[in-house]
Amino acid sequence: MSAVASNTGPLGKRRGIGFAILMFIITLGFYSYYWVFKTQDEVKNHSGQGLGGVLGLVVWILVSPVSAFVIPSEIGKMYAQDGQQPPVTGWTGLWLFPFGILLVPAIVWFVKIQGALNRYWDGKAAPIAAPVPSV
Repeated sequence: MSAVASNTGPLGKRRGIGFAILMFIITLGFYSYYWVFKTQDEVKNHSGQGLGGVLGLVVWILVSPVSAFVIPSEIGKMYAQDGQQPPVTGWTGLWLFPFGILLVPAIVWFVKIQGALNRYWDGKAAPIAAPVPSV
């Protein structure tokens, strides 16, 4: 028996890209632990698929290069599951290789990921207009 997950869980929180980049810098990268945990947790809670917060954070800490591919892959699957064209996929992780130590590719990767998440959460949170009764 196959269970099809649906995107009916709680929506995640929209995060400012500039603020997050600033927090990465100010905290010398420690903000990434919070960001990964929350991102992975919100995607799993909403879509019913993915690693989730704790396992996602463990993967980030132990083998962060894997997370560079897993996080955008899970976001892309969430879009596809919702019937939308995914703006990011696992291939988005290539932005960090072989230049993961360089700042610009890392920022591009993050902007693509967080931008896709923000657009998704915004699209889901948009109020649906009530039908206008005919007179």
